[in-house]
Amino acid sequence: MTLHNQINSAYKLLIEQLNQAKLLLLHPASRYRSVLIAKLVNDPAIPVFYYAMGPDDLDINAFIAGLTHDLMNQHPTFGRHLNMLPASVFENPENSLDILLETFTAELAEFSDDPFVFILDEYDRSNPADDIQKFIERLLDWLPPNCRIVVNSRTMPRLPWIALIARGDALVLRDDTIVRSEFYRPQTDEVDIEVFALGPGYVLQNGKLVNTWEGHLPRLLLFFALDQPIITRSEICRSFWPDLTDEQAVNVFHVTKRRLHKALDTEVLVHENGFYRFNPDIRVYYDLDEFTSSLLQGRNEENGYETRLAAMEWAVKLYDGPYLQGHNDLWTQERRAYFRFGFAEAIDFLAQDWLKQGRKEQALLLYLKALKESPEREDIHRIVMQLYQELGRRSEAIAHYRALEHMLKQEKRKPEAETQAIYKQILG
Repeated sequence: MTLHNQINSAYKLLIEQLNQAKLLLLHPASRYRSVLIAKLVNDPAIPVFYYAMGPDDLDINAFIAGLTHDLMNQHPTFGRHLNMLPASVFENPENSLDILLETFTAELAEFSDDPFVFILDEYDRSNPADDIQKFIERLLDWLPPNCRIVVNSRTMPRLPWIALIARGDALVLRDDTIVRSEFYRPQTDEVDIEVFALGPGYVLQNGKLVNTWEGHLPRLLLFFALDQPIITRSEICRSFWPDLTDEQAVNVFHVTKRRLHKALDTEVLVHENGFYRFNPDIRVYYDLDEFTSSLLQGRNEENGYETRLAAMEWAVKLYDGPYLQGHNDLWTQERRAYFRFGFAEAIDFLAQDWLKQGRKEQALLLYLKALKESPEREDIHRIVMQLYQELGRRSEAIAHYRALEHMLKQEKRKPEAETQAIYKQILG
């Protein structure tokens, strides 16, 4: 294949995947990253807005200011909502993140009524900025439905890619291929440690359970380090010890790191160029790598149906429980929600297969299993109510709705209009 055809093949894949995920990363090892960005910027069929990260983008305020300045030249009204925010928002951006996200999203929504692409180029310049990484990760929850983000970076960005991919929010493209495995680390037949994060979380070394952690923090630090390509010490300290002073948190971090290395009798976290990362010389099996890879195989419509079904079945089997079950630190709750979404997607695929066979009871049991993990999924509650009704179990459908109504009332919410309509139809 000629170079021209290879580039066109890679660009075709990029355009196709804009409909599949909110965030597309051009893998740092891609040969055609810059060419693909240039083709996208100059494609007359797609509205594109472009921002190249600069050396001053070292915190969220500088990022918002630089981005607003550049995008005003591409869309004259960009920045009018952000410029109306009170100064207090920018004085304490970490405490006003939701306000910034809501306002920034309002700016994006005015770009176009049609599908459009927002490019973040040279994204690795923002690697030292913890608050920018959190902003971009959280932005995916607020993004207008017609907006897609394309990231170009010389290094793997500091985002939790495995979690984002599991939830279906992100894809990593390496030229004309979707990365479906080995997201951060090469996989080998021989491993030094096996790490299982689905469920209570445990580690095996040479086939034996590691139980010499000297507390739960060293073990949690291992899981935290596995979740991202690189991390900063400040990010670790804020996630683990938000109530301590910087000096106190750093001291506790170093103690925890030493205990982690002692428990596994090796240097688990290595420090390079101002960042920490999981030691690349350690051969590791990580259940979430396999879980996410299985989800991607199940989503891949180029696979045969039986292959997709088997992949989703394996994903469900791998899911031994919520991510780090029993731990309720904010970062564990955030990751848990991502993987729960992927689990519910796999359950839905299997349940739909039962429905095609007319096996509604089996499908209902699967959906009820999904709700135990993701009780907030009102779309699944609606399916359960409809299945109860179709199985002639009207009273259970009504009871299910009322239980949902009670749960939402505790959160000062009401069932969605579509859910209420199904309930009224069941009553009728």
